[in-house]
Amino acid sequence: MQFMPSKWLMQADEIEVLAKIFVEMGVEKIRLTGGEPLIRKDVGQIVDSLGKLPTSLTLTTNAVFIDQFIGKLKQAGVESLNVSLDTLKEEQFRQITKRDHFTKTLDNIKLLLSEGFVVKINVVVLRGVNDSEVNDFVRLTLDDPNLHVRFIEFMPFNGNQWDMSKIVSYSDLLADIGTQFVFDRVPGELQDTAHRFQVVGGKGTFGIIGTVTHPFCSGCNRIRLTADGKLKNCLFDTSEIDLLTPLRNGEDVRALIYAHFQKKHFAHGGHVEFTEKQAKADYGQNRRMIAIGG
Repeated sequence: MQFMPSKWLMQADEIEVLAKIFVEMGVEKIRLTGGEPLIRKDVGQIVDSLGKLPTSLTLTTNAVFIDQFIGKLKQAGVESLNVSLDTLKEEQFRQITKRDHFTKTLDNIKLLLSEGFVVKINVVVLRGVNDSEVNDFVRLTLDDPNLHVRFIEFMPFNGNQWDMSKIVSYSDLLADIGTQFVFDRVPGELQDTAHRFQVVGGKGTFGIIGTVTHPFCSGCNRIRLTADGKLKNCLFDTSEIDLLTPLRNGEDVRALIYAHFQKKHFAHGGHVEFTEKQAKADYGQNRRMIAIGG
């Protein structure tokens, strides 16, 4: 991996300053994500400072280092975490992640649950790769009310070899799950990214984030501040605005935030046609997911 020089990234105090501004402007939830947020040497300081703000705090993580931060997360008031896990098979895990952290990841998910955290497992489903495991993931939700699974449609980003044939759609996922389970829809909120379901008799839930075929754009109230201080209205949106440079120059960035937020598109980051050809052309200009952070 090629990583950005540290000076290009938001420093811990800059993250705190910008987070305070967003909270003052009405943000009610902050999520640290990546890449992997727990590899930052100053993540403890960041979690401490954000945990003091009058907003909820959560993380998306691969869980490899989570055992080192249990106490810190509790102290900061973190109650729920999203864990990225695309397979329940060790060899498949090694092929997908290029790492040998399968056992560590599962052990740390169990640790989070034993410590009372709500765990949402994020699964990007790819046809011919891990689609045969969908019902194995659903089965995980049967016995623990704090364990939830989110299936995510494969999204186009720069360099991820995306094409429509690899997508397992919202409808296909429900049809597949319906071959083994009876489930009910769980009522949600307008701004939810996932449509949630619960197996009859189950304790946890599963959900589907249909970013491509079943988008949630009409109710979306999310924005993302990248690791290098750029504001993105949507993961699909290739336009960004720099907040870090004016912040370092002593400027008030509130007007920039508001102006950019007003440009938030109704769907798919303003890319009207979501055909395979058009999507590849449009989203090939976007960052790689690991370079977004936030």
